[in-house]
Amino acid sequence: MANSLFEEKLNSDGFLVTTEIGPPKGADVSEMVHHIDLLKDKVDAINVTDHQSSVMRFPSLGGCLLVKERGGEPIIQITCRDRNRLALQADLLLAYSRDIKNVLCLTGDSVDVGDHKEAKPVFDLDSVQLLKTAREMESGKDMAGNELKGVPQFCLGASVHPEADFIEPQLVKFEKKVIAGAQFFQTQGIFDLENLRRFMQYASQFNVKILAGIIVLASARMARYMNDNVPGIIVSQAIIDELANVEKGKGLQKGIEIASRFIKTIREENLCHGVHIMAVGNEGIVPDILEAA
Repeated sequence: MANSLFEEKLNSDGFLVTTEIGPPKGADVSEMVHHIDLLKDKVDAINVTDHQSSVMRFPSLGGCLLVKERGGEPIIQITCRDRNRLALQADLLLAYSRDIKNVLCLTGDSVDVGDHKEAKPVFDLDSVQLLKTAREMESGKDMAGNELKGVPQFCLGASVHPEADFIEPQLVKFEKKVIAGAQFFQTQGIFDLENLRRFMQYASQFNVKILAGIIVLASARMARYMNDNVPGIIVSQAIIDELANVEKGKGLQKGIEIASRFIKTIREENLCHGVHIMAVGNEGIVPDILEAA
């Protein structure tokens, strides 16, 4: 089977743009379909989140099937929090059998931050082991060494956090993910380009593509909330002030302006290979951001 469309673009030298869609909490996928139709021709691939922040939602795999049906290029997100190694391998096989080859391998947020605090976290594998497992399956064997009938081929990605307070553990994990087989990385939200520049000095020695995470903030309140409640997010005070100083009702507009400014700089300075836009609940504005950038 040929490479995925996204993998072909990864191997070219173009500036890549991916975005993500949060599936609904419920069976009504009409809004999701609307967002897919709006975005599929404007970005190189669409991630579908997997119970993001440990909140139960329509599954990533189901969302990726919809992206495929509508003519888009999906990236399935698979977290290790909710499944053991049997289920993870089975999901990889199902995804591949439906021509979904782009996989973002994630360990997953703790269930404590979600809406089902009684849920039992699994974490049988972590993201590095999941990457290794997918690569093992490509060699025709499952994790237990049993032969597979029909061998999958994936384009594997992972996440990295260039703005972590202590960057060294991040760099160690990043290198482990590269060795385990990651071809591309979508970073956590970047709010200080200096951190991205520093990280890229280190990352550029590896043959992987880095897409800088751009989170669209709708207000200073949202920025503060993310700082306090979302693991791995650090919005700088300068950006919070910028959002706080706009007139009432203009917060999202300012958020779009900030996001497009970051994208423009990243592209003009050739800081990394592309961007991953996260418009958390405002997927409909992604075309506006791209237009402005």
